[in-house]
Amino acid sequence: MTAIKHALQRDIFTPNDERLLSIVNVCKAGKKKKNCFLCATVSTERPVQVNVVKVKKSDKGDFYKRQIAWPLRDLTVVDAKDANKENPDFDLHFDKVYKWVASSVVEKNSFISCIWKLNQRYLRKKIDFANVSSQLLEESIPSGESQIVVGGDEESVDEYQELNAREEQDIEIMMEGCEYAISNAEAFAEKLSRELQVLDGANIQSIMASEKQVNILMQLLDEALKEVDEIEQKLSSYEEMLQSVKDQMDQISQSNHLIQLSNTNNKKLLEEIEFLVNHMDLSKGHIKALEDGDLSSSRGIEACTNASEALLHCMNISLRPGHEMLHAVKKQQTSFSHYKEHFARRLASHLNNVFVHQGHDQSSTLAQHSVELTLPKHHPFHRDLLQYAKLMEWLKNTDREKYEGLIRNYVDYISKLYEREIRDFFEVAKTKMSCTTKEGKKFATLPRKETAVKQETESLHGSVGKLTGSTSSLNILSVQGSGSRRSQSSSLLDMGNMSASDLDVADRTKFDKIFEQVLSELEPLCLAEQDFISKFFKLQQQLNVGTSPGELEETDGLVSSRPLMSGPEKQPSASSEKEIVRQMMIKIFRTIEPELNVLIAFGDKIDSFNSLYMLVKMSHHVWTAENVDPASFLSTTLGNVLVTVKRNFDKCISSQIKQMEEVKISKKSKVGILPFVSGFEEFAELAESIFRNAERRGDLDKAYIKLIRAVSANVEKVANESQKTPRDVVMMENFHHIFATLSRLKISCLEAERKEAKQKYTDHLQSYVIYSLGQPLDKLNQFFEGIEARVAQGVREEEVSYQLAYNKQELRKVIKEYPGKEVKKGLDNLYKKVDKHLCEEENLLQVVWHSMQDEFIRQYKHFEGLIARCYPGSGVTMEFTIQDILEYFSSIAQSH
Repeated sequence: MTAIKHALQRDIFTPNDERLLSIVNVCKAGKKKKNCFLCATVSTERPVQVNVVKVKKSDKGDFYKRQIAWPLRDLTVVDAKDANKENPDFDLHFDKVYKWVASSVVEKNSFISCIWKLNQRYLRKKIDFANVSSQLLEESIPSGESQIVVGGDEESVDEYQELNAREEQDIEIMMEGCEYAISNAEAFAEKLSRELQVLDGANIQSIMASEKQVNILMQLLDEALKEVDEIEQKLSSYEEMLQSVKDQMDQISQSNHLIQLSNTNNKKLLEEIEFLVNHMDLSKGHIKALEDGDLSSSRGIEACTNASEALLHCMNISLRPGHEMLHAVKKQQTSFSHYKEHFARRLASHLNNVFVHQGHDQSSTLAQHSVELTLPKHHPFHRDLLQYAKLMEWLKNTDREKYEGLIRNYVDYISKLYEREIRDFFEVAKTKMSCTTKEGKKFATLPRKETAVKQETESLHGSVGKLTGSTSSLNILSVQGSGSRRSQSSSLLDMGNMSASDLDVADRTKFDKIFEQVLSELEPLCLAEQDFISKFFKLQQQLNVGTSPGELEETDGLVSSRPLMSGPEKQPSASSEKEIVRQMMIKIFRTIEPELNVLIAFGDKIDSFNSLYMLVKMSHHVWTAENVDPASFLSTTLGNVLVTVKRNFDKCISSQIKQMEEVKISKKSKVGILPFVSGFEEFAELAESIFRNAERRGDLDKAYIKLIRAVSANVEKVANESQKTPRDVVMMENFHHIFATLSRLKISCLEAERKEAKQKYTDHLQSYVIYSLGQPLDKLNQFFEGIEARVAQGVREEEVSYQLAYNKQELRKVIKEYPGKEVKKGLDNLYKKVDKHLCEEENLLQVVWHSMQDEFIRQYKHFEGLIARCYPGSGVTMEFTIQDILEYFSSIAQSH
């Protein structure tokens, strides 16, 4: 309510120079309407105006508006309804009666009390207060609002001060004692003045009579001051005594502080000594292990490992400020450095000896692998060296120079060992591949059954023991294979006409197994070595040693790396673990990529179709390596080799296309199915068997597109150049063969070419049939073509018979030239000619003959229709019927 009162004062009454004295929240009795406020206000200017104002809250916003105001002088009656019970209802009688219901009885009473006070001050009791308790009218309401009303009212009125009841009673008694108090006020005032003077004199005499007592009081005060002085003297003596005690207590306190400080210093000194003793003391056992521990046995290695870790812990301890200035600490640090350098030299020397001995010991095992297509396993060597892994980590953290030197020595020794092993391994692989070619020559003249038995009895490893000699270079291979073109390369022309294709498949299968075994041996070898390097040299975390990717250099076409470590003063700052391991692997296995390239060239020289096998196998291994680690040495190396294989594959396809373009056909014999068409069929069958579920299917699909387009173009080229066989026959037979091949193999990427081959086959079959049928009934064809020409020129069909060259007599003459016997004879000659044109491999004779029968019947019906339309009612018909035609075609086909 206070906030509302403040808002009303600010927004409504202050602008009108009014002051709000009391407020009550009311609503009209008996009606449910919105609440409003009745406010009692006075003006701030004279003469003072007192009003009762009704204020209502606006419906459209949170603000109030002045609705109506009644002057207080117009108020006649204030009816509180009930003086004994609390009731919020009350009535105000202005020009009419306004019935209100207050929100609370307290607000109602406060408002009525304010009206009563205003009535007393300004209206001289003109308003009648009905049913209002006398207590409410006589006493002020003990609330802040009523006090504010009274106080504010007194400020706004003059200096007038109202008498209270007791003062009024005293004045009445005084006036009753004087008869002329009212009739002669001046005499009454003079009388009161005299009495006041009498009272003042009496007061002065009373004061003078008390002088003796005042003197006595002064004496007492003097005595009290003397007592105070004595007390002050005693307090001063006490203070001096306490001051001496205070000095003694200060000395005792200072002594205690010094004792406490000494104790604290002693404790801290003890803590520092314990810290140095606990963290910078190396046991005698650890010192002995570092100086002369056995690095050859497992127990000695474990003892040296524990000692090195303890030494590293002592050296890396974080000293507190000032420790480094202690003589004992400096001496201990010097001892630690001596132990570290001595043990680092021992460890580096021992591991270098292990690397050297491993190279010699492993070389002795190469002989037993020289005839087998397997690589020696380095697992025992790795297992023995991994015992030193923690010591290598210690060396890396303590002596970077020796650690880097061990890495260089390991790479140098192990790379030479791997180089010998890998070269011998690839020599065995090339020997086995060349042996496969020699066996192919040897058994090429055997009967097919004997050859198949020979292939089944000789397996890959079974023939290894019979090998003698080796092929060490491609030059030797080229000299040995120069007498046999087919042993070095294959083509679609060769595949289309091979007497030993089963043997070729067996040779390629053996080559595929050998190549797969080569990759299968290399892959685990590289992965095992890479895993060992990471674990042994502790390269799992970030290292600041090694070469950056930009430090690679080319030497004789091979990618190699500069020295991995160049001393602590040159440490690249951005080398990751993978890059360092990859650079080490590049140097260790620097012979793998060139040897693989030589082997791929070797296989391609044996048989160019070997590139299909190599592409599939190499793609699979590259895909596997990239899934493990795309940036690893194995993934990168196999990826580079895959580029070479893909290039050889593309060369193979280009070579086949070139050979198609250079094909020559005999002019004396019929063409038949072209060699490269049959060759494409066998190539597709071979490729589908090789590339089944392969990762590089897209490369084969691209090759298919190139080959099938070249085959189609060269079929048309040969058909145009053919003299013995009609062009339509060459196109029909070869595109029928292509369509049958693609339909059988269901190669999805060649679906459009399959439909195109079918369309070309159908078109050329129809063209050949129409062209051939025009020969046995030549004159009849020419006659009816003339009739159609006349009709096309505008002659009506029923008027054609009036043309001199096409009258009925001419029609009968042409028809008589083709009796049934003559037609059958002409068809028989046609069958023989078609038989000469078509080849036996494709077996299209009956298909062509049936198509000719359908075309002949169609022409017959066409001729009959022209006769009926152009010669109506003439009775002229052909001398043979459709049934005769069917019998002619059937008997001719059966007779041949």
